[in-house]
Amino acid sequence: MSEHAPGPEAATGGAPDLGAVSGAGAGLAGLAGLAELDHDRAARRGYPEAVYCEGKTAAQVAAIAAAVRERYAGTGHMGPDIPVTLFTRADDGHAKAVLAELPDARHDTEARLLAWPPAPPTATGGKVTVVCAGTSDLPVAREALLTATYLGRETAFVADVGVAGLHRVLGKLDLLRSARAVVVVAGMDGALPSVVAGLVASPVVAVPTSVGYGAAFGGLAPLLAMLNACAPGVAVVNIDNGYGAGHLAAQIAAPFPAA
Repeated sequence: MSEHAPGPEAATGGAPDLGAVSGAGAGLAGLAGLAELDHDRAARRGYPEAVYCEGKTAAQVAAIAAAVRERYAGTGHMGPDIPVTLFTRADDGHAKAVLAELPDARHDTEARLLAWPPAPPTATGGKVTVVCAGTSDLPVAREALLTATYLGRETAFVADVGVAGLHRVLGKLDLLRSARAVVVVAGMDGALPSVVAGLVASPVVAVPTSVGYGAAFGGLAPLLAMLNACAPGVAVVNIDNGYGAGHLAAQIAAPFPAA
């Protein structure tokens, strides 16, 4: 995982820039000196590796996507037999590079996320509900939602229920209380996770976003507010880290081990 990455665990090395190298046809050989993919992570931890695209060139991301494709080419394993690979924080150039190697990958432009294979696994365990305070929080909230979905959980989504109109979140209580874990995404004053945690029995995963005016300090103000939540049962991830929140919520809502 690159040191600057706030969320996904992307295999990286102190490698030379492959900006001049085409990912097409490079496959596993094209990763030499660039990355070492952790293909066994799903078997070891129960959840597959993700690729954090921000900070990588399009060619580097293409090489990783080609290696993912080559790993399963000709194996006869398709669909649910292939652990999902998520490409997060993908800009237009990254997305184009991934789709050139994995043309059937799902691309959610708002979340800046691609998933391959495109069909999520069959949902197991409990439900994860993702709540966002405002429309401006949607990119981070959708990253959390899709992460939990592709890690095998039933998901539900609630948008624009910030504390400026408390009646909105109160009108969603039945949905919130039906979840095994609730992800709450908010910028500005970051108050919504405390409100939700005081209304539900499930753990709340709070995600501060960089949405807000000057004194929000790019998400620092909501981060500190969430860390100081009065209601117990709130875990806080890094600023704008929808992937980390969705992953943690999926783990919380995982199926119970067989007795």
